[in-house]
Amino acid sequence: MTTKLKFPQGFFWGTATSSYQIEGAWNEDGKGESIWDRFSHTPGHIERGEMGNVACDHYHRWQEDIAIHKELGVNGYRFSISWPRILPQGRGAVNPKGLDFYSRLVDGLLEAGIQPFVTLYHWDLPQALQDEGGWPARATAEAFVEYADVVSRRLGDRVKHWMTLNEPWCSSLLGYQIGEHAPGHHDWKSALAAAHHLLLGHGLALPAIRRNSPQSEVGIVLNLIPTEPASPSPEDYDAFRYFDGFFNRWFLDPVFGRGYPADKVLEYAAQGFLPPTIPLTDGDWGFVKSGDLQAIAQPIDFLGVNYYSRSVQRSPVIPEHQNQPRTVHVAPESEWTEMRWEVFPEGLYRLLNRVNYEYQPRKIYITENGASYSDGPDAAGQIHDERRIAYLRSHLEAAHRAIQNGVPLAGYFTWSIMDNFEWAHGFAQRFGLYWVDFATQKRLPKDSALWYRQVIAGNGLTI
Repeated sequence: MTTKLKFPQGFFWGTATSSYQIEGAWNEDGKGESIWDRFSHTPGHIERGEMGNVACDHYHRWQEDIAIHKELGVNGYRFSISWPRILPQGRGAVNPKGLDFYSRLVDGLLEAGIQPFVTLYHWDLPQALQDEGGWPARATAEAFVEYADVVSRRLGDRVKHWMTLNEPWCSSLLGYQIGEHAPGHHDWKSALAAAHHLLLGHGLALPAIRRNSPQSEVGIVLNLIPTEPASPSPEDYDAFRYFDGFFNRWFLDPVFGRGYPADKVLEYAAQGFLPPTIPLTDGDWGFVKSGDLQAIAQPIDFLGVNYYSRSVQRSPVIPEHQNQPRTVHVAPESEWTEMRWEVFPEGLYRLLNRVNYEYQPRKIYITENGASYSDGPDAAGQIHDERRIAYLRSHLEAAHRAIQNGVPLAGYFTWSIMDNFEWAHGFAQRFGLYWVDFATQKRLPKDSALWYRQVIAGNGLTI
């Protein structure tokens, strides 16, 4: 017996990309240098020394890419705008060719019956602003408002779905503390300031976007990880509470008007849960000014949720755990994606319910969800990526269950339409529904694309 899982009428089915990962044309038509240009051009940062100079050449092939979206049948496409392509120095002089590119893209999508979902910041900060201090500097939040104003004035008559930031945890912690992402710094206090100024930029930009694009919806995209302790021990519970506090609640709480978590999150950090251990004093919070939390907490129309896997946390203060990984992989390796992330669709169900219950957003979009598998073309040119189909199917089933529970889920955007530059991993990790031959730039549909097309056409799936 089969069951048809139907999604709500008007549900958005789409895909997601980001500018640096697909556009290429890194120094064409007046575009300025981004921190990812600088980072990838510096030896030792990216696997195999790869860089996004060309990526998927979307800047020149955007019409072809709209065509494959239309073939797929999506009614929404989430993409990001390159800040240095619009304002090469981060502020001041506008590059008209950059704005023209995105205006053409928006028009092309609308002509194809596809709604553009625009992300203003997906990590490619102008290098000129980084040279002045980057996100740890308050001036970058102020420059972001200028950038948001310029873009929304040009595109606001046609774009009706805006996202200020993508995954500020990554921009701040991976970029300024862990160092895996651009600009590659290792400073805990700078990461805290960066996280705050990212959220401040989000809040300060909201009025400009609403003014320039009335009757639009505006939100923010957070990468969230459902978390649990590895054992019932108090130590593992503390590890779980710290991870959840600094990864999830550090961004959810201020956006929804609760300020920063007050349940000893920073005390846990000082104990060594996030090395290096750097005690924080009251003076280290000087970047938080009067009125900042009110600005960050301005109402949003939706929350974008990026979900890939869960986290099971083990305490490092237990002696036998001190030299072991803090994140435990519960499932066998056969149930990991090639990014070494556990396949755990139940986590999406739990996460959507938790966010809805605790924060009550007006609307939720799943703005990223997908899996990296390297299945390539066979002798007949077909790409049988059954594991990706199974991943997407199980996560859509989880999303449907959440809708039945009353979660206001309004759309699903899989990552990604095509294989692209996967940040520090270069081109090795393939998340796309379409295979990209990076030597020829040829796009080939995988079986998952054909499957997703059927899901979209039926506004649901059969189980």
